[in-house]
Amino acid sequence: MHIRALTLRDFRSWEHAEIELSTGPTVFLGANGNGKTNLLEALGYLSTLGSHRVSTDAPLVRAGAEHARIGANVVHLGRELRIDVELNRGAANRAQINRSPVRRPREILGILHTVLFAPEDLALVRGDPGERRRFLDELCTARRPGLAGVRADYDRVLRQRSALLKTAGRSARADLGTLDVWDGHLAAHASVLLAERLRLVHELHPHLARAYAALAPESRPAAIGYRSGALPAELLDPGRSPEPGDPALLEEILLRELATARAKELERGVCLVGPHRDELELMLGETPAKGFASHGESWSFALALRLAAFELLRADGAEPVLLLDDVFAELDRRRRTALATVAAAAEQVLITAAVPEDVPAELIGATLRVTTTGDPEHRISGFATERPVAGGDPPAAVAGDSPG
Repeated sequence: MHIRALTLRDFRSWEHAEIELSTGPTVFLGANGNGKTNLLEALGYLSTLGSHRVSTDAPLVRAGAEHARIGANVVHLGRELRIDVELNRGAANRAQINRSPVRRPREILGILHTVLFAPEDLALVRGDPGERRRFLDELCTARRPGLAGVRADYDRVLRQRSALLKTAGRSARADLGTLDVWDGHLAAHASVLLAERLRLVHELHPHLARAYAALAPESRPAAIGYRSGALPAELLDPGRSPEPGDPALLEEILLRELATARAKELERGVCLVGPHRDELELMLGETPAKGFASHGESWSFALALRLAAFELLRADGAEPVLLLDDVFAELDRRRRTALATVAAAAEQVLITAAVPEDVPAELIGATLRVTTTGDPEHRISGFATERPVAGGDPPAAVAGDSPG
């Protein structure tokens, strides 16, 4: 899988850009703040419908604009598809496949697979559980795009059930029969999501262990596990193989746990049972990585998670595009070498860096220099030249209102 072309309009600092990309490595060079990370962020958005830097879409629309547009031509197994997303201030986002509108933006999920490694990935190890749940759910959805609808339904039911709990907890005349109905909906959606998370942990675990051992052979062995207060230990064992009947079994367990927690939930006005309360455990030997791993071990674990995701998607038959956002400057020689070895073998890898020296020699390919014009509060990103040459046939780039 590779991206043949990327188009941006009013996305972050990019007023307009049309970039033709080739397979192999492409490096976007530029000083910090010039907008090179925004290019990878845009591609990550097309892959996941989310940003790795912010939790809402509003910052993605360029200041002064009402809409932002991202489009890409994606080639997989000889077939090319065009996907486009329009991000709208104060209105629903819209999407197209081959220039034809789709009912929901999530219908484009699964067309473009990317794995992005960025400095923000330290939050996977050091951040709160929500960061790790998001990692699981985005990877689950990349492998099974239909799960996006399940996640949306679960979030909707969770919001409505939580609102009902708050109301019912304050009213002596609350109709708890309505809560029973929402319990059923919550358990039905949660069981599917949980089954996919458990399957992913089972399949990701060996890839993670190998990747971490290669990155930090002197360290303790790395492992992942799934923690849920609602499920018995035997279901949480990463060595357990998933079974077809797991969703039905999980739904039964969740309904029972919801009934048990009912009084406490009414008292507190919050939903205490479900995948929104769960955690992806990261372990180094017998010790949790969070709070105990050194800086180097944390970097290694974060990188190992991304490399494991890359290998798992590759094993599924759709090699993802590898996006490396200014990471080589943060890594020591061993980690740089390990990452460069994987990246050099990828069908397509897009890299951002401040200076050429930050990029390993085996990844120096076509190079585009990103610059900005305008004052610091209203920067417009562009390219220094329309056809830069660095190590082979370069991609073409056109940026409106850009220098050169």
